[in-house]
Amino acid sequence: MLSIMMILGLAACGSVATGSGADDAGAAAESSSESSSQPSNPSARPGGAAVPEELNFTAETIEGASFGGPSLAGKDAILWFWAPWCTECRREAPFVATSQSENPEVRFVGVAGLGENSDMRDFVADYDVSGFEHLEDVDGSLWERFGVVQQPAYAFVDDTGKIEVYRGALGEDGIAERVAALTGN
Repeated sequence: MLSIMMILGLAACGSVATGSGADDAGAAAESSSESSSQPSNPSARPGGAAVPEELNFTAETIEGASFGGPSLAGKDAILWFWAPWCTECRREAPFVATSQSENPEVRFVGVAGLGENSDMRDFVADYDVSGFEHLEDVDGSLWERFGVVQQPAYAFVDDTGKIEVYRGALGEDGIAERVAALTGN
């Protein structure tokens, strides 16, 4: 499976137009996003909050700490799927970092794949996206869980458990619009 994901990932980097305008992001979203109105296969969580099936995972951060996907349930969260060598991911990094710093009510999580841990850590340092956790997904299982086959991609998780996956670059305005829609601001 990993080799298929690597081939798709290599072919896909930069395959979606980046445009930073709302029209570009909206047009790309129509053809490259999926959403569901209900959490998929929610399971009970202590406190009564439902955990969408996609969030039922445990992963390791690039720093070696354990991370539980259920910790995102009941919160507005954004998972940003990236690869350390991806030029589109490098262009998106400053916009993601700015959005994260301007929206502390949203939980941002990077999901790094298709690379080595040292390259992932260098990317985080070089592109100043250290303000949030980054998961190491070397086997592609998290990417697969969210249906991601190219980078960059985003999974927008609202506090009700609805998940919308966007495949492609969003640009500064596109990220700002998606965060506003997610938070209702």
